[in-house]
Amino acid sequence: MYVVATRQRQIDRTPGHWLAIGPDLFTLSRMRVLGVLLVLFLAAAAVAQDRREAGLELVLLADASGSIDAEELAFQRQGYASAMTDPQVVAAIESSIYGSIAVTYVEWASNTAVVADWAIIDSLETAQAFAKALTGPPRQAYGSNAIGGALLDAKRLIEVNDIRAPRAVIDFSGDSIRNFSGPPIAAARAEVLAAGITINALPILRPEDGRRAGANLEQEYAERIIGGPGAFMVTAEGRASFAETVRRKLVLEISGLTPSTYAIVAGSE
Repeated sequence: MYVVATRQRQIDRTPGHWLAIGPDLFTLSRMRVLGVLLVLFLAAAAVAQDRREAGLELVLLADASGSIDAEELAFQRQGYASAMTDPQVVAAIESSIYGSIAVTYVEWASNTAVVADWAIIDSLETAQAFAKALTGPPRQAYGSNAIGGALLDAKRLIEVNDIRAPRAVIDFSGDSIRNFSGPPIAAARAEVLAAGITINALPILRPEDGRRAGANLEQEYAERIIGGPGAFMVTAEGRASFAETVRRKLVLEISGLTPSTYAIVAGSE
């Protein structure tokens, strides 16, 4: 005859009490939860350590639609390259609170194409490296205007990068307000602004288009493109002043100023 001995657990059946399952199961469950939380915490800490820091995340979103031929495309790139390495721009970066900015150069048409990937600019040397990177690659954006899609792609580039910054700005440039494909401008703009990203604009006026042809491109950009904290617009009147206009705009964006506040600061010096 075999006798099997078993240890019975006492169960509290008093009304208002939970059925006791045994302290060992609760302890095991608690340890598992704590283990999962620890893994998540360590993973988050590792990601945070891998993220680069800068004072500004800046997407230079340049027009490469059908109205921009190969010569004009190269001219635009060279204008941004010259502006990025300008002594005033470098000085604005180095004297900013963080002493650095993160920037990427993207061209837009019916699609968008990253010409120069995210880079931290904190000196003349890093500015020169970025300028060199944006002047070499072949054209990869073609077709008609898809402004709404371009704004959303710029937003995505800010959200998925490995950079942490207190400000994020999309610097949109173009010579038209037409939107032939993709999401509507208004809906895309609203989504970008809701994410806390500022949109500035650089309308490019052309002899056969823009304000000189009757359509007030500056007013359209002011009402339908720019938005967010400190948003502003600076107009490029033509090829001769393009690089200077870009330089001035970069200094304002890096400094966190607008044309009006910049005039006040300059006047007080």
